[in-house]
Amino acid sequence: MAERHLRPVGKDCLVAFGGNLYSVPARRVRPRQLIEIRVTKSQVMLHSTSANADGETLLATHPRAIGRGARVVEEAHWDGLPTGKGRRTTTGDVLPQPRHERPLGEEASPLQALLNRAAATRVEVGRRPLSVYDELTGTRPFTTRPSTRETS
Repeated sequence: MAERHLRPVGKDCLVAFGGNLYSVPARRVRPRQLIEIRVTKSQVMLHSTSANADGETLLATHPRAIGRGARVVEEAHWDGLPTGKGRRTTTGDVLPQPRHERPLGEEASPLQALLNRAAATRVEVGRRPLSVYDELTGTRPFTTRPSTRETS
């Protein structure tokens, strides 16, 4: 029997679970991507929430760390991460598209695709100063009184 959890991927391609960090392949994930963790007494299996072209979701399998504060890392998972010697900040061979240019439904997570299709995401929201709300509620904004020490 396995426990199942969702966790985000860090910029260093490490996923936190049970007070320990586990690595995932840099070329197959992006920072803050949610992944599914399936845990048994002896193993931690990290799965993508969406299948790749082959239908595979498994990203990595690690032995479960004993205690807290351990880093269970497979060095090959860090291939493709920036080394810090240049200004390169992306992982992988293809530059990610800015979020606003992506067509709806092309996000990595199925949940995000559903959220983007919702009509509420396309509603224009008006912007107005906060003083408008003060007028509507009949309250005045916070003002300070001159102290009694100030004398003319």
